[in-house]
Amino acid sequence: MNTLDKYRGIIPAFYACYDEDGEVSPERVRALTRHLIRKGVKGVYVGGSSGECIYQSVADRKLTLENVVAEAKGEITVIAHVACNNTRDSVELAAHAASLGVDAIAAIPPIYFHLPEHAIAAYWNAMSAAAPDTDFIIYNIPQLAGVALTMPLFREMQKNPRVVAVKNSSMPVQDIQMFKDAGGEDFIVFNGPDEQFVGGRLMGADGGIGGTYAVMPELFLKANALLAEGKLEEAQALQFQIDRIIYAMCECRGNLYAVMKEILRRREGLDIGSVREPLPALVPADLPQVDKCAAMIDSAIAGLAR
Repeated sequence: MNTLDKYRGIIPAFYACYDEDGEVSPERVRALTRHLIRKGVKGVYVGGSSGECIYQSVADRKLTLENVVAEAKGEITVIAHVACNNTRDSVELAAHAASLGVDAIAAIPPIYFHLPEHAIAAYWNAMSAAAPDTDFIIYNIPQLAGVALTMPLFREMQKNPRVVAVKNSSMPVQDIQMFKDAGGEDFIVFNGPDEQFVGGRLMGADGGIGGTYAVMPELFLKANALLAEGKLEEAQALQFQIDRIIYAMCECRGNLYAVMKEILRRREGLDIGSVREPLPALVPADLPQVDKCAAMIDSAIAGLAR
């Protein structure tokens, strides 16, 4: 089997798991890990946007990853997002992730200051050097990071043999084709925007890493299977259902992750807490919409058996 096959499939972005005091809960981290393994996902992406990484300390992120790895026990692929907004902390997290035996580390570019591309490459390569035997994944999310992965920067990073993939969360699906074409057949490209999973896969993505996968993994696993079977119209119809659910969840006043965590609590009996400020938590007026979204997911999953 190709050593990169461990990245081909559905990889949910792992949610931050807090106790009632808003601190990282090892028990809840392990519970979410076990839940996703039972659902049959390919792996988990830990410490990214869905993990509220920019609102967590280095210690918080280490504690989360340690418990994911301990619970996973090698049953699934584990990718650790290790970027902080300074190189020193990022290198520390990269070395820590490598010591735990993760499959890959990943990183966004530095945010806030607009750095030249040679500085971005140096930042990424410093992390990779701290984990020299671990695969490295570039995370391209220009709408949030404020800087895009250009082809000159991509080619510079290709000089690093540990760079095996791009997690592409830019909105144009043509970017997937561009990175796949330039990377070659054995280079992995992940679709990032959940709303275009089917389109991204058709444009060459090998799989997906997404923030809404964990709240409805059955739907993304089915969409992926339909694509593998060549059932494109059915895959498109399922994508439309997924998108309607995402749009409905985004109608709440509370942050999307707060909405999804509450849906997990209601549908799966899995309590992983709320979100960390300044992300807004749910308000009472959100709860009818949360119920509606949970019902939409129930209905979509029920429809898979028909």
